[in-house]
Amino acid sequence: MTIPRPEHPQPQMQRKGWENLNGTWLFTFDFGRSGRERGLFLPEATDRYDRQITVPFCPESKLSGIGYTDFISAVWYKRTFTLDKARLSGRVLLHFGAVDYRCTVFVNGQEAGVHYGGYSSFTLDITALVHEGENDLTVNACDDDRSGDQPRGKQSYCYRSEGCNYTRVTGIWQTVWLEFVPNAYIRTAKYYPDIDEGALDIELTLSHGGRLTVEATYEGRCAGRAEKTVSGTYARLHLPLAEKHLWQPGDGRLYDLRFTLAAADGTDEMISYAGLREVRIDGFRVLINGKSVFQRTVLDQGYYPDGICTAPSDEALRRDIELSMRLGFNGARLHQKIFEPRYLYHCDKLGYLVWGEHASWGQDIGKEGALLNFLPEWSEAVERDFDHPALIGWCPFNETWDGSEAGKRLLRAVYEETKRLDPTRPVIDASGYHHVVTDIYDQHDYEQDPAVLREKYARYDGTRDSFKLCPDDEGQRFIPGLPLFISEFGGIKWIPPHKRGTEADNAWGYGEAPATEEEFFSRYEGQTAALLDAPNVMGFCYTQLFDVEQEVNGLYTYEREDKFADYSRVIAANRRKAAIED
Repeated sequence: MTIPRPEHPQPQMQRKGWENLNGTWLFTFDFGRSGRERGLFLPEATDRYDRQITVPFCPESKLSGIGYTDFISAVWYKRTFTLDKARLSGRVLLHFGAVDYRCTVFVNGQEAGVHYGGYSSFTLDITALVHEGENDLTVNACDDDRSGDQPRGKQSYCYRSEGCNYTRVTGIWQTVWLEFVPNAYIRTAKYYPDIDEGALDIELTLSHGGRLTVEATYEGRCAGRAEKTVSGTYARLHLPLAEKHLWQPGDGRLYDLRFTLAAADGTDEMISYAGLREVRIDGFRVLINGKSVFQRTVLDQGYYPDGICTAPSDEALRRDIELSMRLGFNGARLHQKIFEPRYLYHCDKLGYLVWGEHASWGQDIGKEGALLNFLPEWSEAVERDFDHPALIGWCPFNETWDGSEAGKRLLRAVYEETKRLDPTRPVIDASGYHHVVTDIYDQHDYEQDPAVLREKYARYDGTRDSFKLCPDDEGQRFIPGLPLFISEFGGIKWIPPHKRGTEADNAWGYGEAPATEEEFFSRYEGQTAALLDAPNVMGFCYTQLFDVEQEVNGLYTYEREDKFADYSRVIAANRRKAAIED
């Protein structure tokens, strides 16, 4: 059997001892959530599963082999895996890239763990539950996109997709894999680049102590080595680099890292990589390695016609980035979805700037318990993706505001916790219109008239009089002198002539659609120029890279096909020098 998405799902923590569990699983719906009572977790319950599914694709997708798109309250998965004595000599770890939403895992009929959160990764140590030979693995996922209790992102709260809400995702939608490690192994590694010295400070957590070594190479050449004996479960290493190569937009200069943890009962070897990259705010400018870089970003929602939120292949992830860079963009705002590490890996290699965002839509931030349902999952994402040099900022919420004191306290708490977990990157509390506390002001502005955009943002000078946070500024504290990011604009509707017809009846986008290609290009040029010429605007994000289902404001179709025969005017418009750039 050909395994879908066979590549290692976590390029910054690779070991030789792993097994991909993607492929064919037994599957059944559980609309009444009675599966546990019916014993679906038991190894002998295989005859109670009435169909098969292809993991890691969600049951709503075509690639799953099911394609059921109505609301799904619960699902069950089952498969077996085989272990030999060698794989049982240390610890057996079970990893899930993402399961939406509440996931309960059973191994050989015993509960192995529960995870809440549809977008973050999690790991279970199942050593005590497995044995030599065949083992049973069962997964139950429960989902409720209409509850207001969970982040659902762009998953539709209506029966059908409509507007800017799309087909839902339930259950497993990223790779599942086993990993075999010694009793003493590296749990986490965080990299703090020092671009002045040309060094990495590395913070690690371990299961047990031992002799810890890290070796760095650059394009195959030895670039540094550090080692120390660790008696506990926490370690810091300082790694000077013999060659200093700064990661930069368009050129992901990466160092390969090899970690070794040698203990009495075995040696853990882990492969990783890092980049020398610093993000710093200087007045109205956001500096990448000391240089003012205008962020020419595009909105990327990470949806696919056949896989919904799951890319059909690793090549598809990389191609999305290449299609964006082809048009002159240097990065993306990853919108209402926590993207998988493989995507970030390609961003790192290609030098593609990205903003990380949670799928915050759907959660009522004024409800009691909202912080509990949001912060743990968001914290898992920040911790997991900390080491990616391409990731240059965090934005936990999008267009989130209810005006209540509870809502404002939640935004502040999440901002402060994000800064505690990662003091190295800027954080925007809630992208769009309302800010409680933020490092950068951002605005969503779908004004279609370029002249109006130009007049509005040319006057921003960091004072309250030059910039209105939202229509009424209700209860918000203005912080003077912050950079300004127009983090959504454009959204110009365009359906290629050969696709017009019935598709146009349900098409959705911003503003009045241009009548001709000439009108489209003229409007695009005027809008981008208005923001590039604004003296204190540090970046823009055009909506969007691809159409998604009924939304037709992409520069490409949903199938990643060209909408225009000639993109030269779009490319030239994006590549114009910005006023704020060095």
